[in-house]
Amino acid sequence: MEITEVKVRLAEDSTERLRGFCTITFDREFVVRDIKIIEGTRGLFVAMPSRKVTDHCPRCRGKNHLRAKYCSDCGQLLPGNRAPDPNEGSSKLHVDVAHPINSECRNRIQKAILAAYDQEMRHARGGRRDSASEESHPLREKTEADSPPLEEPDDDPSPPNDDEGNTFGAGIL
Repeated sequence: MEITEVKVRLAEDSTERLRGFCTITFDREFVVRDIKIIEGTRGLFVAMPSRKVTDHCPRCRGKNHLRAKYCSDCGQLLPGNRAPDPNEGSSKLHVDVAHPINSECRNRIQKAILAAYDQEMRHARGGRRDSASEESHPLREKTEADSPPLEEPDDDPSPPNDDEGNTFGAGIL
């Protein structure tokens, strides 16, 4: 599987931890949108797209996220103890929609996204994208004359953590 395109959209408010969003294309055939680029305590990391965990209203069976106090369909007051207790380990209020299955794939994706983010940041600060750097960019279209790129060993194979020490993508690596 080859990463064929990475598009980064920088976040408007740079005072927040969220630095931008990314869309990544694989083999010019499969797209994953809304990947987040986040500034953590140990630097930038990539968080896969996720959705809120929901349950159903006891009255109308409408879907509501676990922290909702009232049903979004019928307005019924919902029970207050539906979300997992945060003191009992990791509370699952969000689940990944798409994610890599192993750490090698996660590292490849993260490396490509953070390289595109760095390039977008340089461009946003007034730097120009020169053709020499685009020629050597790992995501440009390859020609027959190109040799396969060498894999660089990763010094830290562990997945990134958020500020509370939770591992992103835990249980999937």
